[in-house]
Amino acid sequence: MQKIIIGMLKFISFGSGSSGNCYFLFTETDGILIDTGVGIRILKKYFRDYGLAMTSVRHVLITHDHADHIKSVGRFSHEYNVPVYTTREVHAGISRNYCVQRKIQPELICYVEKGSSFELGEFRVTPFNVPHDSSDNVGYRIEHKGVVFCIMTDAGTVTDEMKQHIGNANYLVMEANHDEEMVLNGPYPRYLKERILSDNGHLSNKSCAEALAGNMTGNLRKVWLCHLSEENNHPELARKTVESVLRGYGIVIGKDIQMEILKRKTPSNINELK
Repeated sequence: MQKIIIGMLKFISFGSGSSGNCYFLFTETDGILIDTGVGIRILKKYFRDYGLAMTSVRHVLITHDHADHIKSVGRFSHEYNVPVYTTREVHAGISRNYCVQRKIQPELICYVEKGSSFELGEFRVTPFNVPHDSSDNVGYRIEHKGVVFCIMTDAGTVTDEMKQHIGNANYLVMEANHDEEMVLNGPYPRYLKERILSDNGHLSNKSCAEALAGNMTGNLRKVWLCHLSEENNHPELARKTVESVLRGYGIVIGKDIQMEILKRKTPSNINELK
């Protein structure tokens, strides 16, 4: 695996999809783990492979309380004494979720309020609303020395607030969950199809692309497409759909903006966010 290079802000995806979501944003002296849907033993292996110490994680941010985003949060937080930040509604959902076998210790529970920025070690974090059918769902704008990183996943639709964050981002992790035709023509029962396609479900390739095309600025350097469905999407289909829509707006992937598809069960390379 790729080894860490001394430098600036860095980003790794340790998994992106219904099997488990986990992202790491870090410097040499501080680090934020965003979601903990990957098993802790696997996560320890990944950290060793990259030459990283688990103790480099100083904070955990949680987007929402579905199992594929939180299943190891209590154990990780307990083992490394790391505070967990999210809204009161998400924390309540975590405490109820039977998939989280070890709950977060009370002294490590920290609350955030959407729209209220706060300092977190070397970072400045701004939580914002993302519509989804969980107890609550949070996107995060994270700033470090003038670099703006933003993540928005499990989104049924793109709100005006989310559009503003797309426009301000230098680096963006954004959901491209499914192809609508694959959902409609696939084997899922009707109620599940309706859930996925609803305004509190998941974002399609086309909706993701249109939100990017209509709101990105010259500030945006790279976008990672995340949380692709195994049954209702394919990496090349997502890539081609987004490329086609952006091209219609005169935006060329590889020239005007870089794009990467995050894999469901395989870590990404270490990305330096310059």
